[in-house]
Formats: sequence, C-alpha cells, structure tokens
Amino acid sequence: MSPKVYGILHRLHHEHADREDDPHSPKFSSNFMSLMVKTYHKFAGIQSGAIKVKESFTKNLPDWKWFDKMAGSLMVKILWSLFYIWFYYMFATEWWMWLFVPAHIVMGPIHGTIVNWFAHKYGYTNFSVEDTSKNLMPFDIFMLGEGYHNNHHANGGMANFARKWYEIDPIYPIMRIMDWVGLIKINPVALR
Repeated sequence: MSPKVYGILHRLHHEHADREDDPHSPKFSSNFMSLMVKTYHKFAGIQSGAIKVKESFTKNLPDWKWFDKMAGSLMVKILWSLFYIWFYYMFATEWWMWLFVPAHIVMGPIHGTIVNWFAHKYGYTNFSVEDTSKNLMPFDIFMLGEGYHNNHHANGGMANFARKWYEIDPIYPIMRIMDWVGLIKINPVALR
C-alpha cells in the first residue's frame, strides 16, 4: 500500500468526515463491501493520477514511487500469499486453522472495513464531534488503537489514541520506544 496515497485518503477522511467527499464514509455506501470497493477505486484513482487532489492533501507525505510500484505489484501480493500459506504449513496444528489463511491474505481491507465502517456505526463516544466516529471497544488490542476512532477524530494529531483510564493503545508504547532509540521522531505536539 502506498504510504502517500494512504496519507491522502486519511487527510481526505478527516477533512470531509461523513460528507460526500469522504473517501470511506458509511453514510454514502449501502454496506461495508460497497464502502471498500469505493475506497479501493478512490485509492487506485489517486495513485494513478486519474483523481487529482489539492496540494494541501499531499504536503509532507512520503513519495516513494519505487516502493509503491514494488509493494502494489501482483508479484509481491502473490509472494505474501505464499508466505502465509507456508507459515500455516509450518505451524498450523489443526485443520481449522487453515480457515484463517484467506483472512490473512486480505487483512488490510478487513482492517480498513472494521475501522471505517464499524467505527462509524457502533460503539461509544468520549467526545462530541461533527461526524459519526465511535470507539469500538474499551480495550482496543485487535485494531491496535485505531478502534478509538472517536478519540482520534477529536484529537487527530495525538500519538496516543487512548483517552480514558481503561483505554489502552498498544502501539503508543512501541512508538515511544522507537522515538527513544531514534528510529522515529514523534512531534512533541503529539505527546501533550
């Protein structure tokens, strides 16, 4: 997946949340499958240049054309699929575990569906915002913090998506460690 196009879609979602130009609002799709198809077409259109976006949506985003070409290629997708099959071949101890292989192959769209469809329909809110974003669960281990969608829409620039004492963003401590060892640099504004 292109980091640049992902960033553009994310910015468009926040700028136009639950309005017509939102690339993945459930308000304009009849079901979660149509939402993901719409999102895919928007992603592909931006990546190919068929859909133009304002410069403000592309500013300071990584533009790694070599990575986009490589990561989005059919060969890489096939190689990842073969890796998952090999992994299950090596480590699956029961026949039913193989049922998870298709889910692993399409885990990106599944994750996107959970966050962009279900986190705008179900859950609780901590903040009053001008969209339908919700927090899916008090312990967001499965979505790695992204299920705190209402928190994120209210405070989009924060590194830690958790806000209540019982909410845990499992990626935040990893980000802090990566910042501490110098792998990334967290903007101090995102830590307040």
